[in-house]
Amino acid sequence: MTSLLAASAEKIAAQPAWVMILFALVMLATYVGVAYERFHKTVAALCGAAVMVILALVLDVFPYPAVYEFVAEELNIFGVIIGTGILVDVVGKSGLFHFLSMWIVRLTGGLASRLFLALCMITFLFVAVLTIVPAMLILTSLVLVISRSLDYKPAPLLLSVAICANSGAIATFASGLPNIMIGTAAGIPYVQFLQVALPFAVVSLIVAVVVLRVFFRKDLPWRQDAEEKAALQAKIAEFDPWALVEDRRVLARSAIILLGTVVGFALAQTLGVGMDFIALVGATAALLFAGKGVEDAIHKVNWTVILFFMGLFVIIGTVKQTGALGWVAEQVVELSDNEMTLLVPLMAVFSSVASSIVDNIPVAATLIPIVRDVSGPDVPAEPLWWTLVICCNLGGNGTPIGSISCVIAIYALKREANEHISWGMFIKLGGTIMLVQIALAIGYILVLYNQGLIPELTEAGTTHV
Repeated sequence: MTSLLAASAEKIAAQPAWVMILFALVMLATYVGVAYERFHKTVAALCGAAVMVILALVLDVFPYPAVYEFVAEELNIFGVIIGTGILVDVVGKSGLFHFLSMWIVRLTGGLASRLFLALCMITFLFVAVLTIVPAMLILTSLVLVISRSLDYKPAPLLLSVAICANSGAIATFASGLPNIMIGTAAGIPYVQFLQVALPFAVVSLIVAVVVLRVFFRKDLPWRQDAEEKAALQAKIAEFDPWALVEDRRVLARSAIILLGTVVGFALAQTLGVGMDFIALVGATAALLFAGKGVEDAIHKVNWTVILFFMGLFVIIGTVKQTGALGWVAEQVVELSDNEMTLLVPLMAVFSSVASSIVDNIPVAATLIPIVRDVSGPDVPAEPLWWTLVICCNLGGNGTPIGSISCVIAIYALKREANEHISWGMFIKLGGTIMLVQIALAIGYILVLYNQGLIPELTEAGTTHV
């Protein structure tokens, strides 16, 4: 069946400027509602989506059934959230997360500095292998258990995990959906992600760790004296990893199911299935072999986050359909006059800022054809592809809704710790990290380009020898 979005492609180019401005203003108003502390974020997103759809129908921007395609484009995310949410709840009840958390505490000695660094590194590795959504849902449970056990503030650790997750998302071809979209469109071999993206992913992680350490310098006991360390060790010695384990057989089954799901996430692309399928199979196995209360486990799925993203995806899809995002991108390219020393910085700034506002998936989808159009004998495409890969992911650090990892962390803090993270506080932290990371990314790409260190691609996606 012909896509409604493809069928209305001509309408995208035909929208007058005032229509694009109108929809951009509605999106901006929605974000103000999301940022307003007394107004629920999910309600704001759903209200904005409703207004957008009504305006689109009145102005004949697209037919109503196209709304289903806006949501369908991101349907895999909902499947991953639902499946992993059920899996995490069932596995958590077995006592496995408490068991793992206690071992992490023992290995780090419970010291804030070691624990912070260990969680940042674990996050990077988990996201590189599992992608952001499943990794964040698992790590959120671990961080909350550790924070409660040691009486540490959960916000510094959980926000650190959320921000470091965006660095892990750069590392491999399958670390994130933008990577898969861009890598497939450009024909980038898997090994080139390890050659080009992975080194900078590590650099961006170091930047994040340093800034996070400075920003939260007063929120965790970083320098614990001998007496405090002795008291901490005495407290840890009393921890029993088996305290919440009612049945060791259920614990073993839960561990096998969780490990199998993790392996499934890593092999999903090779198996030719979606991450959502793996998550839902893992959830089903958990309910079948390790679950007690099926209704309760399903009830624990974070439907608030799902509805928030549903509203957000409709808003983003609508704005994209007006052609506003593509028009701005084209102006950025035109401003550079095809000079690589200008094109890379402009593309980096636009893709990162846009990703922090409207999500990196539609930004990547918008910029892929633009990169194809501008590249040629005088403008090699390779530096532009890597600019998109790096900056679309790191742009998620800019705002509380720029990355799904940040949304999951902030909602978890609100629901589990009754702690609110304001937009101002997050932008001060995440925005600073994003600015430093993007500045370094621009320099990194330009240095590789000028030194001839970026592997060239053939049309088939193979590297020139």
